[in-house]
Amino acid sequence: MKVRSNGIELEVEQQGPADGPPLVLIMGLGMQLLGWPEAFVELLAQAGFRVIRFDNRDIGLSTKFDDWGSADLFSGALRHAFRLSVNAPYTLDDMAEDTVGLLDALGIARAHIVGASMGGMIAQLIAAKHAARVESLTLIMTTSGSRRLPGPTLKARLALLSAPANPNQIESVITHGSGVYQVIASPGFPTEDALVRERIALALKRSNHPRGIGRQLLAVAAGADRTPLLGTITAPTLVIHGRADPLVPVANGIDLAEHIAGAKLELIDGMGHDLPDALLPRLAASIAAHAHAAQK
Repeated sequence: MKVRSNGIELEVEQQGPADGPPLVLIMGLGMQLLGWPEAFVELLAQAGFRVIRFDNRDIGLSTKFDDWGSADLFSGALRHAFRLSVNAPYTLDDMAEDTVGLLDALGIARAHIVGASMGGMIAQLIAAKHAARVESLTLIMTTSGSRRLPGPTLKARLALLSAPANPNQIESVITHGSGVYQVIASPGFPTEDALVRERIALALKRSNHPRGIGRQLLAVAAGADRTPLLGTITAPTLVIHGRADPLVPVANGIDLAEHIAGAKLELIDGMGHDLPDALLPRLAASIAAHAHAAQK
C-alpha cells in the first residue's frame, strides 16, 4: 500500500500481528523493501513484532525525483573527496523525515527502528532528532560518516560506481548486479550466484530505476559527519557489523558503538555487506532480543 509522508508517497508493506510492537526496517542504498529477506521479516513477525518495511524515496514503488535529472556521480565523488559541498536533490535528513512521516501516517507514536547501511545513516538521524519516536535502535553495517574512518576498499568503491555493459538489456543489468554483490558479500556465508541472479531479476521486475540509485548516492555523499549527533542518542542501541565488510569496514561499526552511550556491539566473523540467508536467524534473534529488552 502507499502512504503520504513528507510530501511524497511511500510504498509500504506490513507483516506480523497488528497489535504487536511496531518495528520499522529502513533499507540501504538503491535497495527496495525486498532487500529485507522475506525469511528475516517472518522471523521478526513470529517474535511478535508488527514489521514495517518500505521503499525509500526514489526507489521501488515510492515517489521518484526524475525532474531533478541524472546524478553526476563523478563530480559528486570528486567534491566529496575534497570535502566540498555536494549538490544533491535531497538529503539524508529528508529521508529521515520520510520515515517519521510514515510513522505519523500509520498512527504510530513510537517504534523500534532498524537501519542497514544507508538506512542506518537515516536511523541515526531519526534517533538523534526525533528521540521520542524511537523505542530502540539497531544499526547494521553502517557508519557515522566521519572522514577519519576507513572507507570502502578500492575494489568495492569501483564496483559501487560501475555500470552495466548494456543498461537497456535486463540480462546485462542482472550480470552487473551479481558482480557487484559478489564483491561486497559475506565471504564466510556465500550465496549461490543463481540465487543472487534470481533475486536481482525479481527486484528488476518490480521496479528498475537506476537514476534513483545515483541520486540516493549523492544524498549519502552530501551528508555531514554525524559523530556530534551520536552522543545525543538516548534510545537503547545495538550495533551489528561484519568483520569482513569491504564497503563499510568494521572500524565504522566499532566507532558507532563507542560514541553512542550504552550501545551494545555485535561483530560477526565472515559477514560482509549483505544479509546472507545463513545469518538471518542470528540477526533476527539479536534484534528481537534487543527490542524486547528495551520495552521492559
